[in-house]
Amino acid sequence: MRGKPMTTAPRRQRARRAGRRRPIAAPRRRSTVDASEVANFAAVARAWWDPNGEFRPLHQLNPVRLTFLRDQLAHHFGRDPTSTCPFKGLTLLDIGCGGGIVAEPLARLGFAVTGIDADATAIRIARAHAADAGLAIDYQQAAAEDMARARKRFDAVLSLEVIEHSADPALFLATATSLMAPGGAFALSTLSRTLHSFLFAIVGAEYLLRWVPRGTHRWSKFIRPSEVAEMLRKSGLETRTVTALNYAPDGGGWRLGGRPNVNYLLFASNPSGK
Repeated sequence: MRGKPMTTAPRRQRARRAGRRRPIAAPRRRSTVDASEVANFAAVARAWWDPNGEFRPLHQLNPVRLTFLRDQLAHHFGRDPTSTCPFKGLTLLDIGCGGGIVAEPLARLGFAVTGIDADATAIRIARAHAADAGLAIDYQQAAAEDMARARKRFDAVLSLEVIEHSADPALFLATATSLMAPGGAFALSTLSRTLHSFLFAIVGAEYLLRWVPRGTHRWSKFIRPSEVAEMLRKSGLETRTVTALNYAPDGGGWRLGGRPNVNYLLFASNPSGK
């Protein structure tokens, strides 16, 4: 018996399948934004200007943080910190500005301030509060990488209590410092990854004293001053000073000085001024 003739249909189908090319997906852009962290802050964003609400610790920190920033920036730019408007003519970017509790005082000191945050609710609150206060602050819902793609540059760049919530600390610092204008300055505040910070910022602040909602911080994302300094060095910046923020339980509030075992402030600039 003669065998059945082989059909060419399967061959044609295979050829058609082989000829189909799947579209090549565009590479994903790396982001500094951690969506889960943004969601945590968005859930309490309406409390940004309530000094007794969820952001009470930041309101208590603010006078000490602002004193540090004023003095360091005045020294860097050769301005008189005791004058009424010492930073007139200079631009400043506040990354992770939240409701604007740092942006507004710095605008009053003369900076032309731009505040960015990934949380749309926080930006709406910041804009409304600035308008009520008669302050012209440019608030934008954006991440640091958005400003970098737009080739924005600022005389001073701030990142206060932000890096420990970022998706990629190294990328975040590289991006943030790329936004500095020649001769600019960079300031940061965050928490160091130590046993002290675990006991104070996690166990104490979140579970015992309930200063902030549980889950606000992840100890594994805290970053030591030496680690920040090394990342900044790779971007061509030199760390000028690291100052601890310590809480006095005797009623003295927050103070500058001591060992940076928990909260700390860091100031950096380009050694060549470029």
